[in-house]
Amino acid sequence: MHLHLWIIPLLCFAGFALNVLGGRSWSRRTAGAVGVGFVAAAFADALWVASQWTSIVHPYLELHGNWMQAGLLAIPFGFQLDQLSLVMLLIVTGVGLLIHIYSLGYMAHDGGFYRFFALLNVFMFFMLTLVLANNYLLLFIGWEGVGFASYMLIGYFFNKDSANRAGMKAFVVNRIGDLGFLIGLFYIFDRFHTFDYTQLFPMVQKMPVEASWGGPLTIIALLLFVGATGKSAQLPLYVWLPDAMEGPTPVSALIHAATMVTAGVYMVCRSASIYDRAPHALEVVLAVGALTAFFAASIGLLQRDIKKVLAYSTVSQLGYMFMACGAAMYGAGVFHLMTHAFFKGLLFLGAGSVIHALSGEQDMWKIRAGSPGGLRKYAPITFITFLIATCAISGIPFFSGFYSKDKILYDVLTSGNGSALWWAVGTVAAGMTSFYMFRALFVTFFADPKAPAHASNDSHGAHGHLPHESPGVMTGPLMILGFLALVGGYIGIGDRFEHFLDPIFNTGVPPLPVHAIAGGEMTVSVISVCIAVLGLALAWLFYMKNPELPEQLASGMHGLYDLVLNKYWIDEVYGALITRPLAAFSRVVLWRGVDVTLIDGAVNGVATTAEIAGDGLRRQASGQIRSYASWIVLGAAVVLLYLYLGGRTV
Repeated sequence: MHLHLWIIPLLCFAGFALNVLGGRSWSRRTAGAVGVGFVAAAFADALWVASQWTSIVHPYLELHGNWMQAGLLAIPFGFQLDQLSLVMLLIVTGVGLLIHIYSLGYMAHDGGFYRFFALLNVFMFFMLTLVLANNYLLLFIGWEGVGFASYMLIGYFFNKDSANRAGMKAFVVNRIGDLGFLIGLFYIFDRFHTFDYTQLFPMVQKMPVEASWGGPLTIIALLLFVGATGKSAQLPLYVWLPDAMEGPTPVSALIHAATMVTAGVYMVCRSASIYDRAPHALEVVLAVGALTAFFAASIGLLQRDIKKVLAYSTVSQLGYMFMACGAAMYGAGVFHLMTHAFFKGLLFLGAGSVIHALSGEQDMWKIRAGSPGGLRKYAPITFITFLIATCAISGIPFFSGFYSKDKILYDVLTSGNGSALWWAVGTVAAGMTSFYMFRALFVTFFADPKAPAHASNDSHGAHGHLPHESPGVMTGPLMILGFLALVGGYIGIGDRFEHFLDPIFNTGVPPLPVHAIAGGEMTVSVISVCIAVLGLALAWLFYMKNPELPEQLASGMHGLYDLVLNKYWIDEVYGALITRPLAAFSRVVLWRGVDVTLIDGAVNGVATTAEIAGDGLRRQASGQIRSYASWIVLGAAVVLLYLYLGGRTV
C-alpha cells in the first residue's frame, strides 16, 4: 500500500502558492477559502493515513530519490511514518486547521488577508516537512523553514517597529541555536557518514553508554540540544518568545502552542537513541527544563498583558516536556506535548476572543475595567472554554493537563535518570502556574471587587461600548479545543499512549532502577493536586476576596517585586553584555575599520593610482612627433644602459 505522504505537506504548499500568485486580486472569502481549504484537505489526508496504520509496515518509508549528492554525502528526499511522526502529523494538521478557521473571523478586518493565510500555509508546509522527514538534513530544512515563516508572521504588522524588532529578535536568537544544531549535524556525518534515521540509529545502538562528557554521542546530543533551546525557548535562548506576541493572536496559537516551539522537543525525542547513550546530556536536558519551568513561571506571576502571561506559560510548559526527556521518559514528554497543544492553543485563541471583545485591548486590568459586571456575562463561550483550559494547564483533576503533568512529575521523581530536586522544582513551578493562570481568569472575566457597586450597571465599558462574544467561526474552534482539553488526557490512562510510542523509544538501553516511594503514583498526584488547589485559592484570595493584598505584599517586598516584574532584567543584561557591544564592534571595527578604512581605502587607493598612471600615460600621447622622438631616444638609452651593465656583470 502506498500512502503518498508527500501529498499532505504539498497541499499546504499549494494553498500558499495560490494565495501568493492570485490572492491580491481575490476577495477575502476566496483567499480565506483557499487558505483553509487546502489545510482541511491535508488534515483529511492525515486522518486517512491514520486509518491505514494497522495495514502498513512500521516504519513506513517513502523515498523519492536523492535530492542532494556530493562525494560520500547522499541525502534522500524521503518521508517516514512511525508512531511519533503519526502523533505529530495529527496534532499539526488538526490544531492547525482549527487555528486557520478561527483566523477567518479574527483577521476579517485586517489588511493583507491573503498574505496572512499564505504565510500560515507555508508555515504548515515546513512544519509537516520537519515531522515527516526521514533524515536529519531534511528535518533541518523544515526547521529553518518554520523559523523563516515565524519571522514573517511575528512581523506581520510590518508598520509597527515593535513587530519588526520582535521578528528580528526571534530570527537572530534562533540562528544562535541553529548554529549549535548545524555543528551537531556536521559531527553526525563525520562520525557516521549518514543522516538517515534508519541507517544512523542502528549504528548508534551498537555503541555503549558513555561515561564521560567528551564522548562523541554526548557532544552530539549537547550540540543538538543547543538548537532545541533556541527553537523551544529554553534558558538561555527563551527571550524571543515573549516578544513574539507582537504577531496576530492566531500566530501565537499556531507557533507557540502546537507546532514550532515543540519542534525542539520532537527532535530530542526523535534522537532518543543518541540521548539514551549520553547520560550527561540527559542531565543537562533535565536541569535546563526544570530551571526554565520554574524561571518562566515566576515571571508569569506579575505580567499584566494577557498574551505575555500565556507566552511565559508556554516557556514553562516546554520546560516540563524537556524534564520528561531528561528523565529518559520521552513518551511522557510527547503526551504533555499533545495535551499542551489542546489547552494552550485554546488559551491563546480564548485570549484572542477576549481581545476581539474589547477591540484590541490586552492589558488584563483594562479589560476588567472595560467589562462592567465582568466579561464572562458578555462572552460566556469564551469564558467557559478559557476556564476549561485554565483548569487543564493548572493540573486540576480530570482535565487533560492533570494526567500529562502528573505523569512527568512522577517520572522525574522515580526514574533512575530523574531527581527529587528537580521534581521539587517542577512541583513548585506547577503551583505558580495554577496561581498565575487563575489570576488571569479572575482578573479578565470577573468584575473588579474594588469597583463601585453601580459600575456593573454602566451602559458602556471603558472603550465606549459593551464587550461582545466572538462570531461562530471563532467560538467553534474554541469549543472543539475545549472538548479536547477536557477529555484529551484520558488517552494516557493506563500508559496506553506511552505503550503506543514504545517502539520508537525502545533504544536498547536498559532503564535505570526505579526509585520506589510510599504510596506510589497516588502520593505524587495528591501533592500535585494540593499544590494546584493552593495556587487557585491564593489567586482567589488576592484578586477576588482581598484585592488590596497584592499591593501590600508588593510594597513589603519592593526589591524582589521589581526584579520579577522586570523579568529579572534579562533583556537589559543581554543588551548591555551582548547586543550593544556587538553592535559597537560591528560599527567601529567592521564598518569603519575594515569596510571603510581597509576595503574602501584599498579600492580607492587602487583607483587613485590608476587615475594618476592613466593621467601620466595620457600626457605621453600628445600627438607631437618631437615628443615621440624624445621618448624613443630615452627608451633606447635605457636599453643600451641595461645591456652595458649586463655585459660588465658577465
